[in-house]
Amino acid sequence: MDCQHIIFLFGDLVMRKKLIAHILALTVFLSVFLTADNISFAQKTAEQNSDITIVMVGDILLHTPVEEAARNADGSYNFDFIFQNLKADISAADLAIVNQEVIIGGQELGVSGYPSFNAPYQIGDALINAGFDVVCHGTNHALDKGKSGVLNCLKYWKQHPLVTVLGINETEAEYNTVSIFEKKGIKIAILNYTYGTNGIPQPKDMPHAVDMLEKEKVVKDLKFAEENADFTIVCPHWGTEYKLEADSSQKYWTDIFRKNGADLVLGTHPHVIEPIEMLEDDNAAITNNHGDGDMLVYYSLGNFVNWTSGKGKGVANRMVGGMANVKIGKNTNGEIVIKDHGITPVVCHLHKGHEGVIVYPLKDYTDELGKENEIVKQDPSFSAKYTRDLCNKVW
Repeated sequence: MDCQHIIFLFGDLVMRKKLIAHILALTVFLSVFLTADNISFAQKTAEQNSDITIVMVGDILLHTPVEEAARNADGSYNFDFIFQNLKADISAADLAIVNQEVIIGGQELGVSGYPSFNAPYQIGDALINAGFDVVCHGTNHALDKGKSGVLNCLKYWKQHPLVTVLGINETEAEYNTVSIFEKKGIKIAILNYTYGTNGIPQPKDMPHAVDMLEKEKVVKDLKFAEENADFTIVCPHWGTEYKLEADSSQKYWTDIFRKNGADLVLGTHPHVIEPIEMLEDDNAAITNNHGDGDMLVYYSLGNFVNWTSGKGKGVANRMVGGMANVKIGKNTNGEIVIKDHGITPVVCHLHKGHEGVIVYPLKDYTDELGKENEIVKQDPSFSAKYTRDLCNKVW
């Protein structure tokens, strides 16, 4: 105990007066600082901290050259290099979603590319390492390796319980389950469906292996989500391949999603980017959709990674994708709404050799890289400028 405290304890009047003066000064300071404006600022900061950031990337389309680029000399695979330029942004998001276009059936089923895809388990490892939380498997390639492919894939993911898999199921109970995530006290439902499975029927003893875009199921799931979650995301695998705008089937399903309370739609399948549209009701502000309300639609995020064998005009479009960026949080009524949204354009860079396939943010994709991209040999129109012009055209 210092001497000043000893003097005070024994009743020194001078020290008492000094202490009282300090207390009065502190009181005045607090009365000035804790004004309504400052309290509002504190509340606003707390609200911002409770906001949730969501990202999603498009198709992980593992054509044979991509798989070969990931194959090591010992026969093992490592796909981490593909994601290295986006990993920081993916990991920073509160909720990161990816469309895993091809089934992960493992090497025992034979690693293969187009048209009947099968990926090694190491692509799953790379998705985990990149920071993805949710993996959508409801695609037209989900049944490329039949029942065995689905079961192998689910078995792999069950060994990684921190990642949630959507779109494929082992049991009817899983098929009837709507996945709801809780982040910062906010409940988010995420649904994933595909328009079809390339004519391959569901296994007879697993008739619910893949979640299909069937109206009865979709409406039922959305009703459950509306009643049990604060915000609903739908990730449909839909549309027309290589078309830069939404088709009639996408518009049809968009109406169904909106009428039944979806708040955000993140589409995949066309392998090219498509427009982004905010469908608004008559309210001035963006509100939570309880039916025919505000709903944000990313019609197609395009490919994240691919090495198509296609040649000719338009092939260059397949090298451009987008990472959706959405921020949600509470409005003044306490409902969860979309506060902000955007897109990060990305370019898939192809170079022959080990680890030669890397995805770049468009802002970092130079003219020099554009000239080096192997896709130029398949579509001479490709260039860095071409990718920028395409994004400006669509978005």
